[in-house]
Amino acid sequence: MSTEAFEFQVEARQLLQLMIHSVYSDKDVFLRELVSNASDALDKLRLEKLWDDSLDADVSDLHIDLAVDPDARTLTVRDNGIGMSYDEVGRLIGTIANSGTAKFLQELREAKDAAGAEGLIGQFGVGFYASFMVADEVTLLTRRAGEDEGTRWTSRGEGTYTLTKVDDAPQGTSVTLHLKPADPENQLHDYVSRWKIKEIVKRYSDFITWPVRMAPEAAATPPEEGEETAPAAPETLNSMKALWARPRAEVTDDEYHELYKHIGRDWQDPLETIRLQAEGTFEYQALLFLPARAPHDLFTRDFTRGVQLYVKRVFIMDDCEALLPPYLRFVKGVVDAADLSLNVSREILQQDRHIEMMRRRLTKKVLSTVKDMAAKDQERYATFWREFGTALKEGLVTDAENRDAILAVASFASTHHDTELTTLQQYVERMKDGQEDVYYLTGESRQAIENSPHMEAFRDRGIEVLLLTDAVDEVWADAVGEYQGKKLRSVAKGQIDLDAEDDGASGDEREKRAEEYAGLLGWMKEQLDEDIKEVRLSSRLTVSPACVVSDAHDLTPALESMYRAMGQETPRAQRILELNPDHPLVQGLHRAHREREDHTGLAESAELLYGLAVLAEGGQPKEPARFVKLMTDRLERAL
Repeated sequence: MSTEAFEFQVEARQLLQLMIHSVYSDKDVFLRELVSNASDALDKLRLEKLWDDSLDADVSDLHIDLAVDPDARTLTVRDNGIGMSYDEVGRLIGTIANSGTAKFLQELREAKDAAGAEGLIGQFGVGFYASFMVADEVTLLTRRAGEDEGTRWTSRGEGTYTLTKVDDAPQGTSVTLHLKPADPENQLHDYVSRWKIKEIVKRYSDFITWPVRMAPEAAATPPEEGEETAPAAPETLNSMKALWARPRAEVTDDEYHELYKHIGRDWQDPLETIRLQAEGTFEYQALLFLPARAPHDLFTRDFTRGVQLYVKRVFIMDDCEALLPPYLRFVKGVVDAADLSLNVSREILQQDRHIEMMRRRLTKKVLSTVKDMAAKDQERYATFWREFGTALKEGLVTDAENRDAILAVASFASTHHDTELTTLQQYVERMKDGQEDVYYLTGESRQAIENSPHMEAFRDRGIEVLLLTDAVDEVWADAVGEYQGKKLRSVAKGQIDLDAEDDGASGDEREKRAEEYAGLLGWMKEQLDEDIKEVRLSSRLTVSPACVVSDAHDLTPALESMYRAMGQETPRAQRILELNPDHPLVQGLHRAHREREDHTGLAESAELLYGLAVLAEGGQPKEPARFVKLMTDRLERAL
């Protein structure tokens, strides 16, 4: 048969040279590309046979064969799929050039790293030519199903290719790579190694529909003369068990759990399995898992998040961050999209509107699953919230669109229960008559919060307070602001007048007492002017002599520390000192000030009182050594 030689266009030749010099950071993907192309060819033949029963094509054993020849250093990927005609080879394989090639070349040269280059390749779909990263020559032999004549395409990637019509080509397509010489220092990329081929197939092509087979390794010793041995069956390298693509009734829980343990690198069964299938203009399937325990590094900067991304069962990437928001980083699983490029990169994913659609739906599906869990199985929900509630609450700050959904599944410790958690809905249903706000207090532990002076009046009046002990609670409570029209109010911020909510002292009595103490309050403000911006009487104290609170719109000390730890300097807000006029110590200060007693000792008493208030909320006096000295002197005099 005659052979025709062709030259690539100038731009296509430049593109091919760039491919040969490895713009991919991972050379293994060349085999993923070839196996995926073969799988597509098998899909097309199956469909064409369904449409045209008269098509002369064998569909009884559709499969992909891999063959290695270490002596000749060749690797062949063969399928018995739809194949290509002579014209189709010239159009689909023989030409890379298209209207976007010039732009592609320019952007490829400007790409700053290999990852950026891979992303550009994904946009232009030239993954077949990744073969030239590992091969000096590529030969393609193909025959379209139903035709008698086949075609051979050959190129060394040096700017030319040949096309030859052949008579004896089998149905389908085979691609033979004449591999580059072995690198003794890099055996990990020796593609005539059977274990290497198996590793790549298992990683990238384990779930494709069709069997990927490889002939067994030749026996170490030949059979004796006259001895008949049956040929060994080829080995199937992929499982073909894409659980997300099979009907739910055909998959056991054990199979789901086995997949989760594999992709989640966990030894425990998952807490919940979530399936999702989207049909329409953009089709995809998802199989997600909620783990039963949080990994130890969930809150570290280096935690690897994201689910596995497949395209038509072909593995694309681990840890695809674009598919779920950071606060759902603990979710593991698989998403299989039908309409994405095989070479899609992380950069492209961030800009793809289909990915954004998937992200929004997957997020809502996870949150609705947690909501159902809370309604139907409190024990499993309690496990979930204990392990992942802190992470989920980050979404209250970062995801305004799903804030209500997160609030609906969130639960918190409260003064209403010693051990059980409560939802905001349950809190609102229990609010006292006349109570307008949802009260909360943040702190390092439940014990520390319950012992806080800020809690005294609320405890005495039986007003429920949410006890928030996670660092993120400082942030989300301010960001959310209200629930069902009820303001979220910290009991340690702003002016809180509980007397207005019960039958306590009348407004006239409070005003009279404020006038009575006005002189002491003004004098203490002068003494502590560097540290506080106001001294006032408190309605939240019943036992302690004093407490410090933040103004309604100021950052709390905990938030200030958090921002500084992140490298964000914030001005230190002055606090407010509140005094309990019913406490003997405050009454003594008031009497001493009114009677003009020794002001040096009085000033020290005011300083000590402020220091005690700071200590009571878990803080530290500005000058600990001075505070200790003043306290020691007072104790000595008292004894």
